[in-house]
Amino acid sequence: MPLVVCVGIAAAATAEKAQNPIIWADVPDVSSIRVGDTYYMSSTTMHMSPGVPIMKSKDLVNWEMAGYAYDRLVENDKMNLENGEDAYGKGTWASSLRYHNGTFYVSTFSATSGKTHVYSTKDVEKGPWIESSFEPVLHDNSLFFDDDGRVYMLYGSGKITLVELLPDASGIKPGGVNKVIIENTNLLFGENEVGGLGGEGSQLYKVNGKYYLFNIGSPRSRWSRCVLLHRADHIEGPYEGRVALEDRHIAQGGLIDTPDGKWYATLFGDRGGVGRIPYLVPVKWEDGWPVLGMDGKVPDVLDIEDPQPGLQGIVGDDEFERKPGEPKLPLIWQWNHNPDNEHWEILQNPGRLRITTGRVDQNVQHTRNTLTQRTFGPASSASTCVEVSGMKDGDRAGLIALQNRYGYVGVKMEDGKKSIVMVRSELGIEVGEGKQQIVSIDRLSDIVKEVESVPLAQDKVYLKVDCDFDSDQASFYYSLDGAKWTQIGDEVQMVYTFTKHFMGYRFGLFNYATKAAGGYVDFDFYRVNDQLTK
Repeated sequence: MPLVVCVGIAAAATAEKAQNPIIWADVPDVSSIRVGDTYYMSSTTMHMSPGVPIMKSKDLVNWEMAGYAYDRLVENDKMNLENGEDAYGKGTWASSLRYHNGTFYVSTFSATSGKTHVYSTKDVEKGPWIESSFEPVLHDNSLFFDDDGRVYMLYGSGKITLVELLPDASGIKPGGVNKVIIENTNLLFGENEVGGLGGEGSQLYKVNGKYYLFNIGSPRSRWSRCVLLHRADHIEGPYEGRVALEDRHIAQGGLIDTPDGKWYATLFGDRGGVGRIPYLVPVKWEDGWPVLGMDGKVPDVLDIEDPQPGLQGIVGDDEFERKPGEPKLPLIWQWNHNPDNEHWEILQNPGRLRITTGRVDQNVQHTRNTLTQRTFGPASSASTCVEVSGMKDGDRAGLIALQNRYGYVGVKMEDGKKSIVMVRSELGIEVGEGKQQIVSIDRLSDIVKEVESVPLAQDKVYLKVDCDFDSDQASFYYSLDGAKWTQIGDEVQMVYTFTKHFMGYRFGLFNYATKAAGGYVDFDFYRVNDQLTK
């Protein structure tokens, strides 16, 4: 099993108070609940498999993976990376996590499947999860179980619609409520500011008999993610609203309470290449309204004891050693799209991950069986050792910093000779000012540059990628002995792209063929820490 390491925002064991962000890694579109003394949070991972990750915590600041709502979203060309199709920036988006009458529910939606999905289970960690799906696609929906037994979804962007579901949330109730409850969320910014990001990411709560709807939105005149809040005495309205928070682009999420009566909001903030990262925001109640933050700001230090700071359970090392009965891969791993399970395996004595090519591809972004973990801030470094004696001519294998503007260090087999290469994608884009810039890309990059090549005369090589999220730069290294590291190629300026990938950078292990299938490589380990190579 992997060694789960303590990395991230505050690795010092002497830390006394929790700090924001609570997870300095890409965990966007958070939806949180409390069941007894345990907190659960679902998130978005788009095109990754398994999908809709669910984390758990006992203190709201230290989180670990608990499971996923599904193993594979759908079997089609997009999720299987076949016939030139892909699901980058798609897959499943913002989820809604709920607990009702002893059952956990997760709702989400997908343009890739063309459906709204509801997953349910009695055991969030062991499953099994039961899926219901229906049309149409209800954008950024919030699942809601009311006190009278009726079940609803709210959805939309700008215009918010309420629709009634069947009692088991498996579909839309024929003849049930179906009405617009808010015509334009962004009127909260003023009539001259309604042209920005329409209020979406709905999360609905009921507190002391009132309904509270959280959305994320932005005014027309500036890019500034804000929390929009509406309340009503009846679920169908009328609703009154206000801008509840505007601070450092921290928004989208909702309320959660503690067993001792404290209130918080779980939200996320855009933070460049590392992605959209969760923040915990104190909440107090005034005149029936939840007031977010301290003097309108999200505090950097929280009034919560934190005896174990870091990212335990979210990222971690893996020596690929497995005991009998253990899963092949721990929950910290996700595949880039649906994996081809016939062409990867965990081998023992010694433990290693073998990836065998099952087809010919011309681009690392379109190869199957790229195994990924999140990068994390403010800095993260990943390394591996790969044994390449089984490569065929034309094969490429290595360690990637994966996003639309990617870079990797790896081994290339060409004309019977091996070489260590650093490769990056080239994008003709303009990067705006500030780290919160989200860049729109209409297609995958098809311009790839091999920046540097070094002959390799042995069958084992060590690879490393450093990600510095203060500068949003990734650097690439190799070693012949695992001790002395040599930088190769150029730094990659990491850019968070919106229409392609729509997630923070991932570290990934890959192997693909450009000429003939059947070659293989063995990854001996995967290790991460928060120390950049000097």
